[in-house]
Amino acid sequence: MAVIRWPLACSLLLLTPLGAAPVVAAPQPVASAADDDARLARIFAEDARREDRLDPLNTLYRGEATDPGALAELFTDALDARRLASARRSLAELRGIDRKRLSPARRISYDVFARDKREEAAWLSPDLHALTAVRPFNHFGGLHVEFPTLMARDGAVDYKTEADYRRALSLDAAMAHALDNAVVQFRRGMATGVVEPRLTVRNMIGQIDAVLAQPVEQSPFYSPVLSFPDTVPEAARAGLRRDYAALVTTRIRPAYQRLRSFLAAEYLPAARDAVGLSAMKGGALLYRRLIARETTLSPDPAQVHRLGLSEVARIQREMDQVKRQLGFTGTLRTFFDHVRTDPRYHPKTTEELAAGYAAIRARVDAQVPRFFAQVPRTPLIIQPYPAYREKYEPGGSYNQGSADGTRPGTFFYNNYDLPSRFLTGLATLYLHEGVPGHHFQVSLAQENESLPPFQRFEGNTAFVEGWALYAETLGYDMGLYDDPMQHWGTLDDEMLRAMRLVVDTGLHTKGWSRETAIDYMLANSGMGRTDATAEVERYIAIPAQALAYKLGALTIQRLRKQAEAALGRKFDIRQFHEQVLGSGALPLPVLEAKIDRWVAAK
Repeated sequence: MAVIRWPLACSLLLLTPLGAAPVVAAPQPVASAADDDARLARIFAEDARREDRLDPLNTLYRGEATDPGALAELFTDALDARRLASARRSLAELRGIDRKRLSPARRISYDVFARDKREEAAWLSPDLHALTAVRPFNHFGGLHVEFPTLMARDGAVDYKTEADYRRALSLDAAMAHALDNAVVQFRRGMATGVVEPRLTVRNMIGQIDAVLAQPVEQSPFYSPVLSFPDTVPEAARAGLRRDYAALVTTRIRPAYQRLRSFLAAEYLPAARDAVGLSAMKGGALLYRRLIARETTLSPDPAQVHRLGLSEVARIQREMDQVKRQLGFTGTLRTFFDHVRTDPRYHPKTTEELAAGYAAIRARVDAQVPRFFAQVPRTPLIIQPYPAYREKYEPGGSYNQGSADGTRPGTFFYNNYDLPSRFLTGLATLYLHEGVPGHHFQVSLAQENESLPPFQRFEGNTAFVEGWALYAETLGYDMGLYDDPMQHWGTLDDEMLRAMRLVVDTGLHTKGWSRETAIDYMLANSGMGRTDATAEVERYIAIPAQALAYKLGALTIQRLRKQAEAALGRKFDIRQFHEQVLGSGALPLPVLEAKIDRWVAAK
């Protein structure tokens, strides 16, 4: 970003002799929006430089050079203190910017940045930090399962030269140190009574056991040396294989074993029986703050619970119509059981599941030009979860590609327990995780070099997941749901997001047990028990995150309806989508203000 340099002469103070005519200073230049934009850009750039040093996982996800020293400091108070100081510094500098003098695009950036930094400072303040730092991760998305995927052959790291391989070894060793830091934090939580539920601890132990059960040659940490590009000299390859095997044997496996021993022998007996946050010290306050963070709104938990019940009832009425189209005359509850057990609705082989997603992809690709004027250059690949992860993963997820488009995005789907998987949900899952859901939203943002880094690479759950859930509804316009099988699948997935409003608040404010939550989901949808169990355990592990899907999607749907009503024939769905996606993942109030301005301008 360009830096504006001011003339030095304007800043000089001229002294005049007694009685002489005063010297008139040269007129100050009139600042323009470009000048104010440049000052704001410098604040953003300085903050980004600090954040790259303070958030090594973020740079690693982006496929950029990552400092092993910073990675080794994860889960330490010293690192969190520097993060808090950085956020406060940026907020202080932001107070020197007059928002009204900024260009329209940079006003949006200002609003997003200010909100992000206030949130960051609040979550690092002592009251909230004491409730979060001592629970560094759990079975859903923890470092112990994410890092092997990042460092694997097809992960986030480029393995092109011998130097790349050596740098990756340093990162692997630093990760082992970070796991030890996590144990220190877990112990502090034991001392203060802020601990994970036993359920998540047992799941973490199971995940670690799966990692430890892998022979060295099958470890994702060893996978980079199973094959080499031509750019790595033949003479270096044997040494790299020895060094990677030694790293797995002497650093990685012992670190995992130490973590497992601590969790099983010390932490599990101290963990809490109840799964909801209301049973944890400070949990009620934490849950309200999590709702505000994840949704970018401030709804009352009871209000969210009522909205969920209302949405569940509405979707069930639509489901009743579709089940009749599928030739079933019994009750909706019996149809749920029918769908779970009838082989017609389930893949028989992994090849059938893969072929189904490939067919949906072809149909969606043919429809994309009708709805999007701009598409990402980053390609998308479709593949199943690795075997060591699949048992603890949802039906599907998305891993972003690199900002330059050289590493593709990945839509993962789950092959575990095939009888529990459904052929009915292929279209809606692909629309959500792949195109035009996460893949379009994430890739278009990070490919847009006109945006500051935090808009390109960061975001909030309500926008990111709200967009992906909204993307599922485009299947109606694309004709994908003319097939009653796929129509049922999208209603079943929409039901999942509605039930989340009920179940998440039930778990964390109403004392629901894991079993109560699973039973509710089975009674009100066609989910299989495996998926329902994984979903409920996810809400236990990351409270309030699941609320953001439905609240975000409802916001985008409402904004589209308002724009259609206001613009009539002037409404262009491609332009609307460009407005929604063109500034990165915005907090919902900022997005609404942007769409309102766009409608007024047209």
